Amino acid sequence: MLNFFKQFYLTNYFFIYWVGVIVLFCFSFPFSFLFPIAQLAFVVLLSMFFLDIFILFFSKAKVDAKRSVNTPLSLGDHNYVTLTIKSEYTIPVKIKVIDELPYQFQIRDFERNMTLTRGETKTIEYSLKPTKRGVYIFHNINLFVATFFRLVERRVEVEFKQEVAVYPSVLQMKKFELQLFSQTAVFQGIKKVRRLGNNNEFEQIKNYVQGDDLRTINWKATSRKGELMVNQYQDERAQQVYCIIDKSRSMRTPFDGLSLLDHAINASLVMSNVILKKGDKAGVITFSDKLGARVPAEGSGLQLRKIMDVLYKQKTQYLESNFESLYYGVRNSIKGRSLILLFTNFESNYALERNLPLLRRISQKHLLVVIFFENTEIVKIANQKSKNVKDIYVKTMAGKFALEKRKMVQELNKHGIQSILTKPQDLSVNTINKYLEVKSRGMI
Repeated sequence: MLNFFKQFYLTNYFFIYWVGVIVLFCFSFPFSFLFPIAQLAFVVLLSMFFLDIFILFFSKAKVDAKRSVNTPLSLGDHNYVTLTIKSEYTIPVKIKVIDELPYQFQIRDFERNMTLTRGETKTIEYSLKPTKRGVYIFHNINLFVATFFRLVERRVEVEFKQEVAVYPSVLQMKKFELQLFSQTAVFQGIKKVRRLGNNNEFEQIKNYVQGDDLRTINWKATSRKGELMVNQYQDERAQQVYCIIDKSRSMRTPFDGLSLLDHAINASLVMSNVILKKGDKAGVITFSDKLGARVPAEGSGLQLRKIMDVLYKQKTQYLESNFESLYYGVRNSIKGRSLILLFTNFESNYALERNLPLLRRISQKHLLVVIFFENTEIVKIANQKSKNVKDIYVKTMAGKFALEKRKMVQELNKHGIQSILTKPQDLSVNTINKYLEVKSRGMI
């Protein structure tokens, strides 16, 4: 009985019908011939009410629901969730579906409506865009079932608790992998890209895969095997490439729903995948006021999973970045000349000048590429038309800050340090371009 009351709900339609009957009763008393009509309306309403209860609560039919989530969820991307609803009622029923979403999304009005016939199954697909890494918990699926009369609703709570992880953008990583290795992307400024097969030392014959140089096809082996075979040549020695991520307060700045740290983490995952696919060794180091997580550069098949598991846990700190700690960490952890991609965000020229001696010491032993962010809002203000004196003043100040970022690039280049000043949305593309450029020029 207690379970019955937990599932029992009166709909708005019930109250509308009931008000209508009461009004009919009230106005029928002066007219005796209307009173039997009011009585009949009351009996019909009562019959419909109990019929609804009987169909929904005392028949053996039921409804069921399942949730399908592609795990892990991808940070900053639209991830699709599918709900499958099945009805076993012998008549058509109307179902209101309320999925209990993770609290991180702050979605409090999720509701979908559908009508199911006997034995029918329908699916609902919706997308979610997580903006924070971590563990997300989906709770139960609530189904509110009603018949054609819609006087009563039965609440069916389907227990379907799911714990899913939100990782750095796996979708972005796969997208750039597809573009790069299917030769569909155009990377501006790259004149030569080393590809497997350009060296002279023969290694083996292997099956052709998309992205292999067509000039390396071995036609004799192809005719014998009946499928495309290519010559594989020994590539240049695998180089170490480290993505170093600054987690200090300067990386908390938001852009497009994500912090700069999240953009840097997404780009680091993309780069690690590209580096491994190119035959190099990928590693990751994080730092803020002190050295953080470290994944030594390796080229094994499990390396990308190790990097994902480390990046997944990283959070921004409220302290300033300690480049001295980074310098000693790099000196002690990285053996041999390596390419270092440093993701940071210098907010002023003073911040760069203060840390420039340490960056120069790192660049003496490694090929250092400093990657920092353009303030898109300031650039937008600097390019707006001025309508009054206040606008001129604001535009002048914005232009000054935008120019200061470009001066940082010149200062780094003057000391032989490679740099990238990029918009957050172009971070992955520009970093890949720089890596390919470095490889093509044989700088490491």
